Amino acid sequence: MTSNPNPSFDEIKWVIQMRRTLDEELEDYSEVPVCIFNVPKTLMATKPDSYVPQEVALGPYHPWRPELYEMERYKLAAARRIQKYLQGLKFHSLVDQLSKHEARIRACYHKFLEFNGETLSWMMAIDASFLLEFLQVYAVREGPVLTRVSSRMSHIVDYAGTKSAHNAILRDMVMLENQIPLFVLRKVLEFQSSSLDQADYKLCSMLAGFGEDLCPFGMREDLPEIEVAEHAHLLDFLYHLTVPRLKEPSEIMEVMENENESSEGEEGSFGDSSYVHQLFEEICKILSKLNHGPVRIIKSIIFSKPVELIVKLPWKIVSNLPGFAILKYPVKYLLFSQNKDENKPENGNSISKSNIIKPPLIEEITIPSVSELSKSGVRFSPTNGGILSIAFDAKTVTLYLPTVSLDVNTEVILRNLVAYESSNASGPLIVTRYTELMNGIIDTKEDAKFLRERGIILNRLKSDEEVADLWNGMSKSIRLTKVPFLDKAIEDVNKYHTGRWKIKAGKFMKRYVFGSWQFLTFLAAILILLLMTLQAFCSVYSCPRIFKVTPHQ
Repeated sequence: MTSNPNPSFDEIKWVIQMRRTLDEELEDYSEVPVCIFNVPKTLMATKPDSYVPQEVALGPYHPWRPELYEMERYKLAAARRIQKYLQGLKFHSLVDQLSKHEARIRACYHKFLEFNGETLSWMMAIDASFLLEFLQVYAVREGPVLTRVSSRMSHIVDYAGTKSAHNAILRDMVMLENQIPLFVLRKVLEFQSSSLDQADYKLCSMLAGFGEDLCPFGMREDLPEIEVAEHAHLLDFLYHLTVPRLKEPSEIMEVMENENESSEGEEGSFGDSSYVHQLFEEICKILSKLNHGPVRIIKSIIFSKPVELIVKLPWKIVSNLPGFAILKYPVKYLLFSQNKDENKPENGNSISKSNIIKPPLIEEITIPSVSELSKSGVRFSPTNGGILSIAFDAKTVTLYLPTVSLDVNTEVILRNLVAYESSNASGPLIVTRYTELMNGIIDTKEDAKFLRERGIILNRLKSDEEVADLWNGMSKSIRLTKVPFLDKAIEDVNKYHTGRWKIKAGKFMKRYVFGSWQFLTFLAAILILLLMTLQAFCSVYSCPRIFKVTPHQ
C-alpha cells in the first residue's frame, strides 16, 4: 500500500466533491480560456517578493495568509460601503448573484480551487468590493463617478499616490497570482447601477486612470475605446496597453541549431581570396606615396616577385604555407567576418535556410552596452509608440527606443507582465524580449544615465544605479520565440557595431595579439629577423649614406 504524500489530504472529501461537481448540471464553461496562472517556478525563484502579495491577498491563490490577514478589516469596510449602494438589498444578495457564475469563475483559474461554491462566491464579492473601493481613486480623476474614499480607507488610499501603503497595494493588485476576473467587478458594479452601460462607464473610467498611472510606457494617443469584455483582469489590461493586439500574430519559432550548414558557409566565404587582393592593393596605394628611409626596403620586399606570387595564390593554399598558418584565423577574423552577410541572396523570392531569422539562445542574446554603442557612433532617440516602435535606422545610425517611466512599482509590473506573457501568450514574447534588450544595453549606471539624459528613461527612482540594477536583474526567460522587429533591430545594431574597423581592430588585438602567445612569438621572431637582416645589411653597406643620415661627430 502506498502512503499518502500529503497527510492533510482528505480523500473522502475529495471523492464527494468530484461526484457533486460531475453530477451538477451547470453551464459548460470549457471554452472559457484560463487567464490566471501560477507564476513559473524559474521566475518565482529569482525574486519571490515581486510575485507574492505583501499587503493584501485578492482571489483564491493566497487567502488567509497570517501576514496579510490584517487587511481583512479593510475588505469588510469596503463590503459595508458597497452594501449601502445596493438599493435596500443585503450583501448576501450580491453573493447569491455571483454564485450563479461559479463555474465561469473557476474556469478562469489554472489552479484547481478546493473551496466550495459558497466560500468562493463570498471571497469574490468581498475582494471585488475592496478592489473597486481602491480603483475609484482613478475614477475620481476622470470626474465625480463615485463618491470620495471612506475615512477608514483614507490612510491606505492616496489620490496623489505618495503613501507607501498605497504603492504596496498597487503592486499586489498587478501580481499574476493576485488577480480577480474583470467580469466579477463588472457584475458587482452592475448590481449597484441602474444599467449595464452605467456599470461599464464606471469601470472604463477606473481602468483608464489605472492604466495611465501604472503603464510604464504611458497611454497611447491612438488608444481605442476600452472594451471591458475584451480584458480578463487588471494585469491583462496592462499587458494589452503595453503590447497592443497584433492583427497577424507571429508564429512561435523554436531554436534550431545547424552547425554543419554554418560551418560550410563559413568555409566557402573564407575561400574567396578577393579580400586578400583588395588588402594588398590598399597597402600598395599607401606605400606608393612614401619614398623615404626604411620605407624603400619595405617597398622592395612588398613589390618583389615572390610576394606577388603568394598574393595571387588562393587563400586556402596561402593559409597552409609555413609561417602563414598562424596568421590564418586572425586574418580571417579581420577581413572575412562580414563576408557571409554580403553573400546572402537579396532576392526575396529565393528560398534559403540562411534567410530564416532564428532567435538566438538566451545566453547568446548579446548586444553592446549603451556606452560602447555610443562610442561606435550609434545615436539614441526616444519614441512615444511603445515597444512596437523599437527600430534601428542604418542610414542615420539611430536606435529608436520607447520612453519608459521607472518608479517603485515598475519592476513588479514588468516582472508580472513577463510572467503573464510566458504563461498565456501563444505568440512571441514581446515584453520578455524587450527586457532582455534593455538588460543587454544597460550594464552600469553610466548607461542608465546616458539613456536618462536622452529622454528614453524617466527615472523616478533614487539613482541611476537602481535603474541599472532593475534591468540587470530581469534576465530570466521561459521559452524562446521569434520577435521579428526586435530581432531585426538587435541584428542591425550588432552588424553596424562589429562592422566598424575600430571595433574589429580592437577585438582583433585583444583576441589574437594580447591573447595569443603563438602570435606574439611569431611577431617577436619576425622582428628579430628584420633587425638581424638590417644589422647584416649595414655591416656591408654604409647605412647612413643610403638613408641620407648624417652621423654625429
